[in-house]
Amino acid sequence: MRSRLGKGLLAAVLIAPLTFTGTAHADSPSHEVRKLVRAVKGENVKRHLKVLDLIGKANGNTRVGGTRGYNLSRDYVASVLRLAGYKVTVQPFEFEFEGYKTPPVLQRTSPAPKTYAHVTEFNEVGASATGAVTAQVQPVDVMLPPPATPGSTSGCEAADFAGFTKGNIALIQRGTCAFADKVANAVAAGASAVILFNEGQPGRTTARVNPGIGENVPVPVLFAGFGVGNELASTPGTTVKLSFDKLVEKRTTYNVLAESRWGDDNTVVMAGAHLDSVQPGPGINDNGSGAGGVLEVALRMARHKPANKVRFGFWGGEEFGLLGSNHYVANLTEAEKAKIALYLNFDMIASPNFTYEVYDGDGDVFGVPGPEGSAQIEKDFQTFYTSRGLQYKASEFDGRSDYKAFIDAGIPGGGLFTGAEKIKTEEEAKIWGGTAGIEYDPCYHAPCDDIDNIDDTALDVNSDAIATLMGTYAFSKDAVNGIRTPGQRKGVGTARVSSAGHSHDKVELS
Repeated sequence: MRSRLGKGLLAAVLIAPLTFTGTAHADSPSHEVRKLVRAVKGENVKRHLKVLDLIGKANGNTRVGGTRGYNLSRDYVASVLRLAGYKVTVQPFEFEFEGYKTPPVLQRTSPAPKTYAHVTEFNEVGASATGAVTAQVQPVDVMLPPPATPGSTSGCEAADFAGFTKGNIALIQRGTCAFADKVANAVAAGASAVILFNEGQPGRTTARVNPGIGENVPVPVLFAGFGVGNELASTPGTTVKLSFDKLVEKRTTYNVLAESRWGDDNTVVMAGAHLDSVQPGPGINDNGSGAGGVLEVALRMARHKPANKVRFGFWGGEEFGLLGSNHYVANLTEAEKAKIALYLNFDMIASPNFTYEVYDGDGDVFGVPGPEGSAQIEKDFQTFYTSRGLQYKASEFDGRSDYKAFIDAGIPGGGLFTGAEKIKTEEEAKIWGGTAGIEYDPCYHAPCDDIDNIDDTALDVNSDAIATLMGTYAFSKDAVNGIRTPGQRKGVGTARVSSAGHSHDKVELS
């Protein structure tokens, strides 16, 4: 497997029509940008994604931090950037890996055996205990069909467990009280495990919820989508097998930094994307797409002499709470931070049921602006889409991706997004195509986030957007000075971040 993978990586690099030798003659900044954008092609970005997909599938279908799959991803990115002529730094850091030894299981054993899909139909709850249980499911005061508005009190009171059979698995519906209270009541009643399930109203059906259940819970806890919970509750005497083989340990992961050998050292234009996946899948949209787009732009820029220093960051540990970008910024001196004129972030740029979204840098839609200069970055991305005759919408600039550490340091930020687990509306489907009523990315954080989980049009368009803005800011002093005077920090962002850390996984308390 090792030798076959090595040949695949080498072939992927060789087939990409890249020319790293020589430097382009100096042209006007606008002409340089046009040449760069013409050179950046979606099919070449896709080649990088195929390499990452190959790496993931050869290593347990994952590129999560602290694994061989991630380390090979790191090596691929670092190698091609060095070949292109960049000064490359691989920055290690330790972190606490929280995952599982074997994938979690939820199976109905009787009647009519059925296996439910991890991530899309159910998820483990990290704060719960490890363990495997086979037992009868006992619904606890569930409301089926669900009320029109959230109102279920399932499991909220100890009295709800009157008649509960010790050793059964408590099946509890989401509702009006805290998840932690529901689980504590189930444990007190003698439940051997707990299955929480979503309540069932529009917007409350998915398994993609990260429930806060407290600490030191002594039994395994899973969270299921409404369809699974409804199915289990509707058949008296249902027996299920569930397991969660939790793993928590210290590991090491890495950032990859690449810097141009040309350009003003006092004015650094920076772009980045996280390189890691979650444990359940290879992470090709999340976030091979962003990493691949940034990588291809970096490789095509290598033939140009930028007026400003250019730096690219490929972050590790994002899926464990923005760890890589936080580590990088925390280890910069104040003088080094002051030299970074701006930071652009790209996290999921090719969702299969996409919308074109621009971070709300001025805060006029969501009320959370970035540091001064972020509004101009937003405007520049909007101008790009308008120039292509494409519509866009604002994405909340809430600090839940790798730009957070930069904007907290007063560095202007911006970026793009094409949607994750939220549902596409009818209006959005009319504007951008795709399918209303399903997620922007149905394979978000799932095993199926592989090379087939990419929209090629969105990947191509957004890679051009990266090239346009990075080229504009790299080749023109005036463009950067319109955002941030080098060496001056113009204000600190007020963005929020969820306790879960990752850009789309917040902890839900009830």
